[in-house]
Amino acid sequence: MAIFDSPKEAFGVLRPICVQLTKEQTINNVQCLQSQLQKVGDAALQDLQEYVLFPLRFSLRTPRLKQERFVQSVVECIHFIISRTCVRNQQQLYDLFSELSLCLSSPGNHGKLAVISEELKMAVVQGLIALLHSAYGDILLSLYQPDMLPIQGFVISLLLDIAEHEKSRQLQILALKCLLVLILQCDCPDVHHSFDDNGLLQVGDSFASFLPGITLGMTRIISGDVKQGHLVTCYAIKVWYKLVGLVMANDQVSKTHHDKKMLCAGELKLAELVICRKPEWVKNTASKLDVLLQNLNSCAAGNPHWKVRLELVELVYYLLSYCNKSLKPSIGHLLEVLVGLVCDERPEVQTRCSQVLRSISELCVMCESKDFTNVLSENLHALTTALPRLMRTLDDQSKLKSLGLLLGYLKLLGPKVNVVLNSTVHLGRLSKALMQILELDVTDVRIVEERRLNSEVEELQAAAHSLSGWDHLKTWCKPAAQRKYFKYFTEECVFALLQQICRALGYYGNLYLLVDHFMDLYQESVVYRKQAAIVINELLLGAAGLDVDVLHERETPICTDDLKATVTSIIEEYTSTANWHLVTSIESEYETCLNTNQPKFQGFTRRSHSGYLYSSQSLTVHTMNSNIWQICIQLEGIGYFARVLNKEIRLLLITSLYPVIEKVGAETLLVRQMATRTLVDLCHACGYDSLRELINQNSDYLVNTISLNLRSLTQHPHTPRVISVMFSYSDASLLPLVDDVIQDVLLSLDHYYNEKAELIFSVLFSLMSALAHWFPPKDPIQKKEKPQDKVCRSDITAEEIRCFFQEYQKQKHLAEGDIDDIDLDKTVGEIPDQLEPDISSDHPDVKKVLPAHIQIAKDVLERCIHLLSDKSIKLRLKVLDVLELCVVVLQSNVNELLPMIHRLWSPFVQRLTSDDPLVILRAFEVLCKLADASGDFLRSRVSKDILPKMTRSLVSQGPVSAKAGPIYKHTLSYKLQLAELRGFAKLCEKLDLGETDLDMVASTCLPYLSSRQPLKLQNAACSVFYHLNEVDPDATWLFLNEVYCPDAYNPPHLCLPPIQLTGMGKQRNEFTDNVFQLLQEFE
Repeated sequence: MAIFDSPKEAFGVLRPICVQLTKEQTINNVQCLQSQLQKVGDAALQDLQEYVLFPLRFSLRTPRLKQERFVQSVVECIHFIISRTCVRNQQQLYDLFSELSLCLSSPGNHGKLAVISEELKMAVVQGLIALLHSAYGDILLSLYQPDMLPIQGFVISLLLDIAEHEKSRQLQILALKCLLVLILQCDCPDVHHSFDDNGLLQVGDSFASFLPGITLGMTRIISGDVKQGHLVTCYAIKVWYKLVGLVMANDQVSKTHHDKKMLCAGELKLAELVICRKPEWVKNTASKLDVLLQNLNSCAAGNPHWKVRLELVELVYYLLSYCNKSLKPSIGHLLEVLVGLVCDERPEVQTRCSQVLRSISELCVMCESKDFTNVLSENLHALTTALPRLMRTLDDQSKLKSLGLLLGYLKLLGPKVNVVLNSTVHLGRLSKALMQILELDVTDVRIVEERRLNSEVEELQAAAHSLSGWDHLKTWCKPAAQRKYFKYFTEECVFALLQQICRALGYYGNLYLLVDHFMDLYQESVVYRKQAAIVINELLLGAAGLDVDVLHERETPICTDDLKATVTSIIEEYTSTANWHLVTSIESEYETCLNTNQPKFQGFTRRSHSGYLYSSQSLTVHTMNSNIWQICIQLEGIGYFARVLNKEIRLLLITSLYPVIEKVGAETLLVRQMATRTLVDLCHACGYDSLRELINQNSDYLVNTISLNLRSLTQHPHTPRVISVMFSYSDASLLPLVDDVIQDVLLSLDHYYNEKAELIFSVLFSLMSALAHWFPPKDPIQKKEKPQDKVCRSDITAEEIRCFFQEYQKQKHLAEGDIDDIDLDKTVGEIPDQLEPDISSDHPDVKKVLPAHIQIAKDVLERCIHLLSDKSIKLRLKVLDVLELCVVVLQSNVNELLPMIHRLWSPFVQRLTSDDPLVILRAFEVLCKLADASGDFLRSRVSKDILPKMTRSLVSQGPVSAKAGPIYKHTLSYKLQLAELRGFAKLCEKLDLGETDLDMVASTCLPYLSSRQPLKLQNAACSVFYHLNEVDPDATWLFLNEVYCPDAYNPPHLCLPPIQLTGMGKQRNEFTDNVFQLLQEFE
């Protein structure tokens, strides 16, 4: 707290030190004065201000060499005084302003900055800032008189030199702050004196003379090295736009100015410095500032620090708000900066930029008669014209800026975008730019290569039925969206920006106009079709207000009826034959068309309207990739439309559901995944809990369409796919609804067995897979005690012996195929839990009514019997796949299964013995399933028809595999050997083969116990002996010991002869290891 509050007391204390300082200019005297000043109150110091400042000013004026430290202490003391007092004397303000400025200048050249310490420079700049702040009232305006222009120019040049060339950031920032104070735009929190319009006009007139120098200097700082720090750049931007906003303000340049050169006619040099802001000067200055502004914008917009970009937004806002009439040439560039930063990565910049955009867009008139919409539309037209070139030449970061600029223009135009769209030239430029930018890269051969394997059908079946409710939808059914690869950019964020552009167009624009225009492009050429579909899809999302970021609400939201009408027309175009059934592979669609009665491909010419038909020369990988992407984009669009209409999409399911389900069954992986996503979108939009419910609830018109298409299967070759998908995603409740369809499929097979058999069997495979899952067989019946186990018992009764022989006789007749003399009903009746309904014993002639799935399995198996001998290997393999599933379904009803096995046996044996190795391999797997389902029924048949040929095959291949190298594991012969050895084990156990057959099997598998055989074949052979040991352990043990006997067996009594086995005493050989391991495990 001050001690001396009265001027008299303060004068008594300060007088001695002031006199001493006047006599001796030393640092100690200055410091003593400052310490005494701290004890004086502000009011007393104000009265003694001139007295106290005199010795300090005298010290600065003394024409002698002064130490920098002394000058610094004097300046700091002056700063201390004027920061606590007000300068009320105009002359004193002039003198202090001049004396402080001279401290920065070089003694030999007053126009240059002196080579002094940073501390002294900082003290002087701080003193100048304090002096300008302490000027009382309108006294400060005296600095802006024409006669003060030289001293002003002198100070400004020194401050610019410091701001540009000093290494100290703090000193640079202080110099820039001092410039802000000079133009009355200080940003400090203190309260400043406000001036009227005339005062500001005087300041503007004064600084008009220095506008070129200051703006050039600030531009150099802004475009300098980023290492200078973001604060320096931010203050330089602020000085730039505050000064320009002062000198070029609309309200200042519009006023009538007197020619102030006449006022200074007596001083020619002074008259040259005075600037009269006439219209000509304003126009010339605006054009020059535009050049600087472009340089400034390009540098600041790319600055890595977000605060610099935020200050750039303030620059745009300030100039557009106060100088939009005087800076006519720069309005376009300013708007370009603003809209370019609306998509900035920093939320602070985005938020402020959006606020500025909203306020700027409310301006109705810009630049005389040119309104706001015209300015933006011209910029938009120029940008869309250059955009294709920019997308081909720039890097992805620059592409982002260009697209962000386009999006910003659309957002800024808001509802007025229709003014641009109504212009044919503007809309044409915009649409063609989007068509070129969105061109897809279709060179990736993997798109065509990725196919659905047949084994995936079972996985799809299991996955579809293992999930229910919304888990079904969320967890499995909706694959990840496939990334699109474009020709002119690679970054995902670029495509996301393009999506926002299209959605903004849909939100603000005339939907009918836009959809019609892009639909014309869609129909005009195959080149534009994919891009046009992408744009149309995004337009509908934007029109519905989904996933779109906007600045203004549209005037009238689009009604649901308009959306529904638009979506209906688009879906009809998407799902038309020319745009939906495109060639996506050579193996499926191309060959299918060749095999039909339609004209061959060589007879077709490529049409510009359709990608459906191609000549054989034009069917390239690129063409098929393009078709795949077109189908995927159209499917994606249907999913978008479901989101747009929500439950209203139910009314369009009658035309859209069937085509989508058809593509879910496509062979191309990309198409199938996208179709599955679309199906899930439809399910969500319609409010169904699962895909099963979606299909079941809409099965009526699905079944109707399928039935109609099956009657002309040649014209609708993809119909079986729909049936397959329906079975894969539904449950048993669908069966009664599709019973007629199944009969139609079987009838189609009868009619088109030459052309469409493979396709129809794919449907039958899906059908039987579904039935096998919906009606799983009962748990296997526990095997009865084996006869040899019963013999070992000591308490066997006569009744058990009688039952044993009766059972033996029955099984013998059964194994010999003599089923006519056996009461199958009684035999099967012993098996519990039969699925067929009971028939009263009073009506033995009444035919049993079979369950629907049993009857279907019988009908399908009947077709399999007839087509087992087809000449096509591919079809025979499919028939075997379906046959195996039929056996699984019929396994619970042996009354129907056994006669069917009897009928199919002859052609089936041919597949096992005299066919291609691939077919033999698959047929052997089916044989194992037959043995598992029918048990002893196949014993004699396998023993008579199969075992001899299989054993001959294995015996002949044994030496070959023993001598073969590692490559042999990849051959069909090896796979067949492995399958037969693995199957032997099952056959021996399931069929309960006799001793002769078991001995044949053991002899055949023995060579495969050799260590020279491939390891998997050895393991498979060991597995056979494990199963043989289960059937007849004694015979198996004896057989192996005849090969190699590791132990000597002594008789329990001397009277007994010694035990002699062939394998005793043998040396170690190729069979020793495996035989020894088997014997050890048997024990």
